[in-house]
Amino acid sequence: MTRTFEVDCCIVGGGPAGMMAGLLFARAGCKTLVLEKHSDFLRDFRGDTVHPSTLEIMQELGLLEEFLKRPHQPLSHLAGIFGGERVEMIDFSLIDATCKFVALMPQWHFLDFISGAAKSLPDFSVEMNAHVTSLIEENGRVVGVHSETADGPMEVRAKLVIGADGRGSTVRDCAGFKVKDIGAPIDVLWFRVPRDLDEDEELLLNAGAGNFVVTIDRGDYYQCAFVIPKGGADAVKKQPLDAFRKAVISTVPFLRGKMDALTDFDDVKLLTVTIDRLERWSRPGLLMIGDSAHAMSPVGGVGINLAIQDAVAAANLLAGPLADGTLKDDDLEKVRKRRLMPVRVTQFMQGQAQNHILKPALAKGNVKPRPPLPLRLMSKLTWLKRRASAFVGLGLRQEHVCSPERHKPTSPKN
Repeated sequence: MTRTFEVDCCIVGGGPAGMMAGLLFARAGCKTLVLEKHSDFLRDFRGDTVHPSTLEIMQELGLLEEFLKRPHQPLSHLAGIFGGERVEMIDFSLIDATCKFVALMPQWHFLDFISGAAKSLPDFSVEMNAHVTSLIEENGRVVGVHSETADGPMEVRAKLVIGADGRGSTVRDCAGFKVKDIGAPIDVLWFRVPRDLDEDEELLLNAGAGNFVVTIDRGDYYQCAFVIPKGGADAVKKQPLDAFRKAVISTVPFLRGKMDALTDFDDVKLLTVTIDRLERWSRPGLLMIGDSAHAMSPVGGVGINLAIQDAVAAANLLAGPLADGTLKDDDLEKVRKRRLMPVRVTQFMQGQAQNHILKPALAKGNVKPRPPLPLRLMSKLTWLKRRASAFVGLGLRQEHVCSPERHKPTSPKN
């Protein structure tokens, strides 16, 4: 038997964009349902960098103090080592923000906190294990979705459907949106190794002879990203595991003695890097946001924060009219118009970093790399470092919460 629901706003996808949108639309008095295809949020190697722009939003919602009680590591500086030469690139103490750091927090903690705050609102609900299979369309307008759930088929009728189901978006495919591929010359192999709690290593970009490794302090372990040429994962995994360990250690010497914890290539996960964006973000009754509208490279760790900025912009522009019954289909295009410029510029800058920093570092073979000129200048010129820090930490067009607050969310208990 098919269950049926009628809501103001149905959000497909319970990631950062979807959960933040769910909280904000319900806060504005819209009856909101989030559909998440997984049974929980416990998936590793996802975007874990909560930037100052997102922390500012948490402050504006009155949730920051409790949010920062969740396990996290603050990162105030970003440095790189290129062939043994250290460059300081980012210093968040230079920016105008409530929190002058990135909170490195496992995404499941972030999503659990946001969903917990949203559940304190009377107009919010979430359905886990809900896999959306198709859109419901009437007279050229999207009016809901069909979903398969653990309790059988479900039909959701909604005045507004928001697709926030990631770079492999089912909603995007069902809607027939065209995707513009910007291109990415790299992929990433993620893995983790133990970390001693008394170590003082920062998050670092590590460039060695033909290798590039990112090390992220996760408390009792390092989350590591081994950057490879596009499509190069099979070639890496055909080598003996010890060759992979040695390549990492040659680039990041302080991981010597820790790489033995990596005992199988099954523990090395491939992230296929994609940079793309939709030519259109909306149809009557349907809006796309986050990775489903624009997939970002992991460069800068900004993807999660751009997705959240989309959610805030969508709520600012649409939640009040939706709650009041005055929302028009033409209003949906306003979200793309507001968010397209920061997305395009960020994707351009990511492409520049990939093509002029990462790709050359991988191609140098046995040649010892030097820091690229822009990074050397950033390290020496405070004004340039400040501009770069603001761009990474706050984004090009920072969104602030301006949507109505008809219900006040409360922080979930830790």
